[in-house]
Amino acid sequence: MWALLVLIGAAAVSADLQDLAFDGQKVFRVIPQNDEQVEILNSLASNMQVDFWQPDSVTLVSPKMQVDFRVEADKSFEVEDLLKESGVEYRVLIDNLQAALDAQFDSKARTTGHSYEKYNNWETIAAWTADIAAQNPDLVSRIVIGKTYEGRPMYLLRMGKRGPNKKAIFMDCGFHAREWISPAFCQWFVKEALETYGKDTVMTKLLNSLDFYVLPVVNIDGYVYTWTKDRMWRKTRSKNAGSRCIGTDPNRNFNAGWCTLGASKNSCDSTYCGSAPESEKETKALADFIREHLPTIKAYLTIHSYSQLLLFPYSYTYKLPSNYEELNSIAHAASKQLASLYNTEYKYGPGATTIYPAAGGSDDWAYDQGIKYSFTFELRDTGRYGFVLPESQIKPTCEETLLAVKYIANYVLEHLY
Repeated sequence: MWALLVLIGAAAVSADLQDLAFDGQKVFRVIPQNDEQVEILNSLASNMQVDFWQPDSVTLVSPKMQVDFRVEADKSFEVEDLLKESGVEYRVLIDNLQAALDAQFDSKARTTGHSYEKYNNWETIAAWTADIAAQNPDLVSRIVIGKTYEGRPMYLLRMGKRGPNKKAIFMDCGFHAREWISPAFCQWFVKEALETYGKDTVMTKLLNSLDFYVLPVVNIDGYVYTWTKDRMWRKTRSKNAGSRCIGTDPNRNFNAGWCTLGASKNSCDSTYCGSAPESEKETKALADFIREHLPTIKAYLTIHSYSQLLLFPYSYTYKLPSNYEELNSIAHAASKQLASLYNTEYKYGPGATTIYPAAGGSDDWAYDQGIKYSFTFELRDTGRYGFVLPESQIKPTCEETLLAVKYIANYVLEHLY
């Protein structure tokens, strides 16, 4: 009996680990004014565990840049003292990360099943992909494009009216595990497309004339891990030879200036580029599918968070893409559409100059494959909640983003090549 109680106690503790893991952790925002202050952040990151939310890594920090980072509870006072002493301007974005995590689940839709206004775990999303295809056989089919490192099938939804020689738009969500608003958008997009088909003229035209390949979660293993073990996990869950550190940043793992700028060769870093381009089963499956369908795929959209940005190539180089003017004007118009609903402001431009250089991204890779309309969305917000955006913001975030995606898709349809 005693042993059983101990077991039950242990089980309860492990179930609560995730619940208590972030108690007292803080997220700081600093704007280093000069190289000296950048150096302070560098030394901070080398002396303790710092999780950079924005930018992705301390190596990308430069003067006058807004920097958001998370520190362990027992280090937060030390960090605050250091920032004060050094005269670095800072503010606390999130005072207690655990409280913010608990507050995420504020949706009124308290169903146990799938909901478009809730964050759904992978099991729920996987079942949803099967249901949505079964319920809409004329418009949706489900394809398995590969398996993850941990053996989970990667489900892709193909949406559109059946027809010969149709061109397509590829859209993926959930590259980085902790960016939960991203998979929520892919699900919302599918729902809206199906619900408004035959009613909304633009959506009807889009689905009649184009196919949409929607990959609701790229990094499924990582996403599962954020639900079960560590909400702040970013990378894949693959083992790295000769290292105790797990995972690769899937959005540094493509063959586009691979591992040059803004990516790390250290497997313990959050921006680790992997042992080779497409070393990850997930990125290889995605790249293989696109290569296989290259003649038909005319646009590539990848959904991330957070920052409210609409980016296009390049990120691995400061050089501008050959159709820069066109991409810039599309991004300008799409951002305007997005803002028309709730006045949410997006910045737009080429990745490297708009935020920071980052090599090995899927958008640059797709562009270099000849897909000339390639865009990355960084959804809400600008840091008030960061990766822990409350469920009550899923609907408005998805509604406004849908306007931009529809604009881009319609543009592509009118400019097929």
